[in-house]
Amino acid sequence: MSGGQGASHLIRAAEISDVPAMAALLHKYAENGVLLPRSQDDIYQHLQEFVVALMDDGALCGVAALHVYGPGLAEVRSLAVDQQFHAQGIGQQLVQYIELWARDLGIHSLFALTYVDSFFMRQGYVLTTKESLPHKVWTVCVHCERFSRCDEIAVRKQLV
Repeated sequence: MSGGQGASHLIRAAEISDVPAMAALLHKYAENGVLLPRSQDDIYQHLQEFVVALMDDGALCGVAALHVYGPGLAEVRSLAVDQQFHAQGIGQQLVQYIELWARDLGIHSLFALTYVDSFFMRQGYVLTTKESLPHKVWTVCVHCERFSRCDEIAVRKQLV
């Protein structure tokens, strides 16, 4: 799969050298309670799931991951754009890249758990229930400290 080019950034598969900047960006969002925390070790272990957005000077400005649950179902996760680059379309381009990648893998349905459902709805996602995502709830969410009080919003998009 080839990288997507924006006006001032490139989106490509994450590399080992990206991990410290990815972890720092994700940590900022985790501190604010917008994303669940991800350690550098966790990012290294799942590096093949990540894509990054880079500025022309090579600085990392965004990150996203595609996590496959099984035939036809995957999640957009760990989506973050550095605050100084908000409103430049980077988040949208990261999601579009993830969607193309998912299609290439044969995935027909993507979902996300988010606090920014309006962003995903502008990308064609629709509201759904967490109960409609048992692969996520009973393999990942059940281990989360917020499981019994989760307030994330579930969204889903058919890629067919």
